[in-house]
Amino acid sequence: MTDAPITAARRPGEQALTALGLSAPVPDPADASPHSFPGGGRWRTEIPSCEGPEALAVVLKEASRLDVPIHRISQGSGVWMLTDAEITEMVESTGERDIELCLFTGPRGTWDIGGSTRTDSRGAGLRARGHDAVAGCVEDAVRATELGVKCLLVADEGVLWTLHRARAAGIIPADTTLKVSALIGPVNPAAYAVYERLGADSVNVPSDLTLDHLTEIRRVSGAPMDMYIEAPDDLGGYVRMYEVAELIRRGAPLYLKFGLSKAPGIYPYGHHMRELTLATAKERVRRGRLALDLLARHGADGDMAPLGSRLPGDLQRFEISS
Repeated sequence: MTDAPITAARRPGEQALTALGLSAPVPDPADASPHSFPGGGRWRTEIPSCEGPEALAVVLKEASRLDVPIHRISQGSGVWMLTDAEITEMVESTGERDIELCLFTGPRGTWDIGGSTRTDSRGAGLRARGHDAVAGCVEDAVRATELGVKCLLVADEGVLWTLHRARAAGIIPADTTLKVSALIGPVNPAAYAVYERLGADSVNVPSDLTLDHLTEIRRVSGAPMDMYIEAPDDLGGYVRMYEVAELIRRGAPLYLKFGLSKAPGIYPYGHHMRELTLATAKERVRRGRLALDLLARHGADGDMAPLGSRLPGDLQRFEISS
């Protein structure tokens, strides 16, 4: 990570409120993240929940129409829900535009026979239950990377560490990036630092973290952060568009994820959900345009990372013993 200049972005309504004697406190430079992406820039963009080649085509067409720059496109149903031909088509389509494609790995506790996730405590959540579930995630990782996928989404600490070791051992390519799902995202700086050391190249934090929480995390880790600017309902349905400039100031290097609230869940995707999936894919891009327009109006649309950039820079890792 490289140091970046700290600038105070104009806040929503600032000029009008100042004229009325209601100006906001001056941002404290000490709150700002000192980190940026390698190669420059403090924010990248991501369109999530792109569940196959047809949805991907919709996203790319709408992004072109609305002039929405995209660094990463991610899928949530999993590698196992796509054929080799579908994965190959998605790899080729994103590769032509120099966009990173990220596919989810393997079995998850919410979909297997375990009942603990249906209790009030939600049990182990999405984590991989047992050896076979971890093995399924690894199989997905090997298959996806052999087909050209360079980013894998994980929802289990053991799977993350296993894939990091597999990457170091050459079982999957060394330049494969590992992304931690929002469904297990850390909520404190100590946990965030642990995910980085387990092999995470970007970490999706829950969208209900406060601005102070982001500053606390940035004081211990420079690993790229992912955050839903608008979260799906099953992640809280939060809409934080008006905070986007300050989220970047506090959380950089930050992936701005354009999710969609008030929309039914689509995981695991199948053609029986085609119309909903295509409609929501298109709307996620429009939500991205709205967020980018807000950044422009607030004078904070500069410092975007170059399109085509995907690597996270030098990160801290636990030692891998032989």
